[in-house]
Amino acid sequence: MHNVLPDRVFGWIIGILSVLLVSLTLYTAYFGVFPDGLQRSGHLLLVIALVYVVAFRASMEKEGPVGFSLTLQRLWILVVLAAGVIVTGHHIVNFDAINDRWGEITDLEILFAVILMAVLFDACRRTVGWPIVILASIFLGYGLFGAFLPDGLAHRGYSLKRVTAQLYLGGGGIFGTPLGVSATFVTGVVVLGALLEKTGAGQVLMDFATGLTGRLRGGPAKAAVVGSSLMGMISGTAVANVLTTGPISIPLMRKSGYRKEAAGAIEAVASTGGQLMPPVMGAAAFIMAEFTSTSYLTIAKAAFLPAVIFYAVLLAMVHFEAVKRNIALLRDADSVVDWGSIAKRSYLLAPLPVFVGMLLNGYSIMLSSFWAVATSVIVSFFSRASAQTPRRMVETAIAAANAVIPVALACAAAGVIIGIITLTGIGLKFSTLVVLLSGGQLHVALVLTMLTCLILGMGLPTAAAYILVATLVAPALVDLGVGLLAAHLFVLYSAMLSSITPPVALAAYAAASISHGNPLKIAVLACQFGMAAFVVPYFFVYDPALLAIDVTWARVVLSFVTATAIAGGVAASVAMMGFFAYRLSVIERLGFALAAALFLSSDWRFDALAVLMAAALITWNLRRGTPHETTATETGSEPITSTKREISNETHA
Repeated sequence: MHNVLPDRVFGWIIGILSVLLVSLTLYTAYFGVFPDGLQRSGHLLLVIALVYVVAFRASMEKEGPVGFSLTLQRLWILVVLAAGVIVTGHHIVNFDAINDRWGEITDLEILFAVILMAVLFDACRRTVGWPIVILASIFLGYGLFGAFLPDGLAHRGYSLKRVTAQLYLGGGGIFGTPLGVSATFVTGVVVLGALLEKTGAGQVLMDFATGLTGRLRGGPAKAAVVGSSLMGMISGTAVANVLTTGPISIPLMRKSGYRKEAAGAIEAVASTGGQLMPPVMGAAAFIMAEFTSTSYLTIAKAAFLPAVIFYAVLLAMVHFEAVKRNIALLRDADSVVDWGSIAKRSYLLAPLPVFVGMLLNGYSIMLSSFWAVATSVIVSFFSRASAQTPRRMVETAIAAANAVIPVALACAAAGVIIGIITLTGIGLKFSTLVVLLSGGQLHVALVLTMLTCLILGMGLPTAAAYILVATLVAPALVDLGVGLLAAHLFVLYSAMLSSITPPVALAAYAAASISHGNPLKIAVLACQFGMAAFVVPYFFVYDPALLAIDVTWARVVLSFVTATAIAGGVAASVAMMGFFAYRLSVIERLGFALAAALFLSSDWRFDALAVLMAAALITWNLRRGTPHETTATETGSEPITSTKREISNETHA
């Protein structure tokens, strides 16, 4: 009984803080945003409070005798909680006085700045992980001690007072643009996503995807691809997407004959790509809108064709894997689709057209998300099962807060990095270094940029990874003549891929927890299945018409068709899988790889040559091939021949 009261108290506190966090964003979405210092400070204060209340509850739930270590741990949590509330609350309470001083920092505020960075790093360690803490610490150290580095890296030197003024009071520090995006755009869309999941709209999307692909070769895997692309519009993060759709799709893939590593890899890749699936997309897209001073609608429009190419090629990879493994069609109850039930529940998806429609009509992201949230609450009452009663609305707020916390903390920590980059000018030096190493050659610079993004993005949420690479390496591409939006989309794609790139592949580890496969093997396979994501950015850099920027729709369609981006991706996937209708020889694989490379060109003559090569190779493979026999070892399950026999017997019965 002694644990009942604390659990209830903690539940009430977490519920109240979550409701306040959500209400702050929704209120300002409708009535107007508060001044930056108030909006962002209030947002971070609530996030920090939630982190440490949850941490204190976890410490209270530990069983066994209360020793000195546990007591010290609880005391530390309470001290850090109080310190975090005080140093962020200082911005709110003394907002006018801080503004009147025009950035002049006091001795007390220097101490507050140091305390806030310690609290922020500790909160990030608990929720996001060590990578962002280590990166921010390195940049902070560079700001304080970079004057002692060799020429070329050194700066002129900055005192603790100057650095803390930049990070604590400056608009380019902790309370800068990234945190502002989290406090406004991101939270509103995350609330919408949480509502869509709680009301059952996410399940409707998965049922729809399964219904479309259930009777196709490799249907469960294709359902995972379609469903994750649709769910990605809701969750906006790779790991959350995996944990939402994976428990449904991965067991279905395993049952149909996919290896456990392949099932996990397909889900990880599909969930990662969902972050760039218009119209909602992920948090990084909202930050990009701020960084590039571009409307979100323009970014969504630019991302549409690349997303189509990505998922079309991923579907091709999934199909060739199914053919290669001779995976049978599912014809049991799992593939039966009740379209009537899906149609009856489709009203739960009404918030999505409301959100998109308002964006198309020129309304802000915040107001569009507000009315989409309102629509979701209203339609939820059409059924008792989905009705958002006060209790359920609190649960939804808690779910939304859990999703916002890592984004907000990562954005605040990224603010430290951006503040130091702005103060010292290291970003310009880094961009210059990329240009020098590439020798001014765009193709070399693109490869260097992608590798840099993959390394810097490891272990980071996509939003934080994008902020880092957009500040450091995107300017180098712009200097080499790449369009602003194309450069930022390129680094966003590259940073996003860190979710599946070994050794730190967060989406792969999340999928491994469901498929029970080896995380490293899943990550390697995910890179193979996600090959399109590594290639697509090069397509739109060399042919910007694919982004539908400042060109007619006729030119976009012509570019999409004549550049044969999907054909190039499919050719590359055939070469990667080593299989078309039948197993490929080494010469055939090299031929398809060469065709894929030729498809990269925007010159129609190279495209025509690639088409002729691909057609000849396909014809040759169909004529000379022999059926590929699948063994139980390859599939990781029983032989497919017996599965087919059982299905055949069921059909005759």
